[in-house]
Amino acid sequence: MKYVLSLFLFAFILSAGGRADAQTCGGTYTVQPGDSLSVIADRLYKNAGMWSVIHRDNIAAIGQSPNAIAVGMRLNLTCIDGLPVGLEGGREVAAVDTSVVTPVTVQPGTAAVRNRINLLTGGDYAPFTDKDWHNGGLITDIVDQAMRKANPSQGFAIHWVNDWGSHFDPLLSNALLDMGFPWYLPDCDLTPDIMRCRDFLASESMFETLMLVFANKANPIRFDSDDDIIGKTICRPVGFLTFDLDGEGRRWILDDKVKLVTPQTVADCFRMVAEGEADFLSLSEFIGRAAMKDLGYEDRITVLPRPLSIVGIHVFVHKTHPQAEELLDLINTGLRGIREDGLYQTIVEDHMTRIWANL
Repeated sequence: MKYVLSLFLFAFILSAGGRADAQTCGGTYTVQPGDSLSVIADRLYKNAGMWSVIHRDNIAAIGQSPNAIAVGMRLNLTCIDGLPVGLEGGREVAAVDTSVVTPVTVQPGTAAVRNRINLLTGGDYAPFTDKDWHNGGLITDIVDQAMRKANPSQGFAIHWVNDWGSHFDPLLSNALLDMGFPWYLPDCDLTPDIMRCRDFLASESMFETLMLVFANKANPIRFDSDDDIIGKTICRPVGFLTFDLDGEGRRWILDDKVKLVTPQTVADCFRMVAEGEADFLSLSEFIGRAAMKDLGYEDRITVLPRPLSIVGIHVFVHKTHPQAEELLDLINTGLRGIREDGLYQTIVEDHMTRIWANL
């Protein structure tokens, strides 16, 4: 399966006419008069909903608001499912060794083999980490390849424990395993006493994901600025992150500026928004879009063209681990290495093609 993407793109280029090297995929697009991210996505990706891909890939230039593009701005567009083609700076997509991670299962409280570096993740969190997903999921793939690039002399292994509640304590807090992923990092300047800030060190971001706003299609809320959210009812299922609702100076929850409802499931949130019991729900772009499709709410729920927040996904190590700093330096060095040699972008393109094929 690891060469499926490359073969597909090769066939796509040949079918378009000319030699296989006549066209490239991805590249740089210059914003034209009348453009919006949705317009660009519709024209170049043939899917207006992929505005979030362009926004995420260019968040440093665009900022929080996707409407903040200007004529002449140069945007980097990721190659997804063979599109876009013919842009400046595009590249041929070559096969790359993104070998399938061999899962190793340990039980909570069981010490892993100590002659190697042991990383911890869990399943049922597609598309980021899931044994049944391609190469264990997007973040598993990135972490695996970053560790291969770093090439620690003692080797490494990735362990799967689906009891997520055991990850921070006792598995990482007692150094039963060395590093864990994929975890969001709160605003530690705002909330330094939160466990993730107080007890753990975080790697550089493996990937940034948009927290999108899903609203009632018949009566969508206005979200041009944070002030539009004051007084609204936000739905997030119990156990999902909420720290972004207070970050960036918002303090929505801390100062009771909004009402947060936390039902048991994602399906409950979609039902509450569809029936007017909540103004909107906010979820990670992939999880939210997939749930909206799977639950059959595409005719009743719409995705607003502005994300609520952008959050990074990190590898964590407990501060009391005797090699905490060395471990972080190792994973960060490997991550920078695969970014520099282009492997990171290839991994992301591979997974984005698979993700969007199911949305």
